[in-house]
Amino acid sequence: MYQKTLLILLISILSLSCQKGEKQDPFEISRYRIGYLTNTTRIQQLDSIYANDSIIRKAADVHLLNTKDEIEIYEKGGNKLLILEARQKSDPTSTIKNIQVIDARYHTISGLSADGVFRDIKDHYTISKINNTLSAAVIFVDSIQAYLTIDKKELPSELKFTTDVKIEAAKIPDSAKIKHFLISWDEN
Repeated sequence: MYQKTLLILLISILSLSCQKGEKQDPFEISRYRIGYLTNTTRIQQLDSIYANDSIIRKAADVHLLNTKDEIEIYEKGGNKLLILEARQKSDPTSTIKNIQVIDARYHTISGLSADGVFRDIKDHYTISKINNTLSAAVIFVDSIQAYLTIDKKELPSELKFTTDVKIEAAKIPDSAKIKHFLISWDEN
């Protein structure tokens, strides 16, 4: 009986220590998670998730074109971490639709971050498509619901001044820096 009790106690201790070791990385990006945020996180939960940080809610200016409601997340020290956009404006029960990753500490398991380069994308992810815009190449990575932009200044001259040419991954230099890292969560 004593050995059985000791065995149960030992298994319980090991189980608890394993659970403590699986703590969520506050900066890890995966398909449905960015740090402590998930695709089901509600806007009203942000105050508790970022209780030690600062949250600034910016309402869209009706007098300016192409503005949107944004929620900026800052560390207490002042560093901007993320910019969030709610699925439904002014609805605290809304989930998050879009996230711009600002802080380079946010990373995928393969190390892709906001201060990465094209090679980080190419070597670890399947590129779904590349759009050619006036000022950037927009690279879509469906496996993490992300799109990343690379400034056209980083591209070969034949791609810089036109939107008519299809941009192929092979034509983007490995060293081209990521300008924006954005996540767009599908509606569930």
